[in-house]
Amino acid sequence: MLRNILLAFLLSTVLTSCPKNAVTGRSQFKLLPESELQTMATTQYREFLSANRVVSSSNNRDADMVNRVGRRITRAVTDYYASKGISNQLEGYNWEYNLVDDKTVNAWCMPGGKIVVYTGLLPITQNEAALAVVMGHEVSHAIFQHGNERMSAQLGAQVVGAGLSVALSNKPAETQNIFNAAYGVGTAVGVLLPFSRKHELEADHYGLIWAAMAGYNPREAVPLWQRMESMSAGSKPPEFLSTHPSEGKRIEQLEKFMPEALQYYQPVGK
Repeated sequence: MLRNILLAFLLSTVLTSCPKNAVTGRSQFKLLPESELQTMATTQYREFLSANRVVSSSNNRDADMVNRVGRRITRAVTDYYASKGISNQLEGYNWEYNLVDDKTVNAWCMPGGKIVVYTGLLPITQNEAALAVVMGHEVSHAIFQHGNERMSAQLGAQVVGAGLSVALSNKPAETQNIFNAAYGVGTAVGVLLPFSRKHELEADHYGLIWAAMAGYNPREAVPLWQRMESMSAGSKPPEFLSTHPSEGKRIEQLEKFMPEALQYYQPVGK
């Protein structure tokens, strides 16, 4: 009897924890309340910024560019969700964009829209449109709650019926490390929680759309990933590729997504 009750509980948990994403239509296994992840993200974001060199946008062209691209991308996301009648999916988002002085080739976006771009990424993006593709990609990971899926898989039994707050109180350091790994924060996290191929395809697909809606040429994605892949030919791939595995078919997939993205593309001035 106890076994049957336990199985029924686990089945009901799985079923109620696999809602369909309102944009992609894919069922997702998520045990963690997005509101709790957003609260945790705000704390982690502040700690990260205080421990790193943030470049001021008031007197730096690159930081100003990151802010400009961030505003355009997030406006595109907001407009898209409003057009679909699902603005409630972005509840709790308070977008922030910061450029951090670090040679690491990386960028990430936490729940609630907390974005960081590393200066080491800019020599690879080389132009504003390519940066928009990267930021659109990262924003997609956040709004589609890919990190929630990965954290749910890692934390599993710790949070069933309890929530993130219990996991934090029981194993705060471990949970925070899993959180940072899930969202690509810091360095050397790729071996812990790399993005799955389905996550990457979704981020590539809709990242192109956000960039195009923001007025950036989505075609810049192809040479961008060619530059990324050329870097991975060395002994140590860039951090961005450690947390975002690149496969030979990626550019082929981008080409397939391109016609749809170009339907949204209307160039705009700065």
